[in-house]
Amino acid sequence: MKKFNIAISNEDGSVTLAPMKEWLRNNPQYIPEGLDGLHSTSHELRNGLKKRGWLVHETDTEVHLVKPGSQIEVENVLGDSESELNEQSQLGVAAFELEAHLRDFLSHNLAMINVEGKRVRLYVDPTGRDGVEYPTATGPIDILAVSEQGDFYIFELKRALSPNSAIGQLARYMGWVKQTIGKGKNVFGVIVAKSINDRLRYAISVVPNVSLFEYEVQFRLNPANEFDRKG
Repeated sequence: MKKFNIAISNEDGSVTLAPMKEWLRNNPQYIPEGLDGLHSTSHELRNGLKKRGWLVHETDTEVHLVKPGSQIEVENVLGDSESELNEQSQLGVAAFELEAHLRDFLSHNLAMINVEGKRVRLYVDPTGRDGVEYPTATGPIDILAVSEQGDFYIFELKRALSPNSAIGQLARYMGWVKQTIGKGKNVFGVIVAKSINDRLRYAISVVPNVSLFEYEVQFRLNPANEFDRKG
């Protein structure tokens, strides 16, 4: 089954891929007239976007769509990022669906996470808005947390096996927090991914206050035919 992704250009020049249907549901203004993000098929949405001038590059396994007027060139989507795209393909559709579940799980279990010896909790601003998908001028932060000392922790969750573009995105969020709600406080970044490679380790080795975590998912089926006789 082909994967349909929207190619998004980041300020640092990197390219991020987002699942097409999920991206369109979050950006409904781009859904072609007569279609919707829930019931229209991926092929219908692809054809509708193409008619509206979107650039489409299709392979045997993936379809990449680029918004009209974007600075992204096809070569940029398939060139330097090709190895990362291949790694994303290995994860399959389930990995893309997992991020939201991972975000919700982490946000409810932050007290269990030790970040450089510190315990953190979900940030809640003066208006009562919590730190899940916290809005900023540079995009929503996956999870925004604080420590007992009042320092800020920005969690960036990545689906790809090799989330190298995460560092630029995380740096923008950290800068925004430092200049706004986090003035006078320390600001830390946390990248959580299925797998961290050495390229990302080299990158964060010169970026202060950033930690890396890999997550592991276990799925187990337990027999349930027997009646509960306890009652």
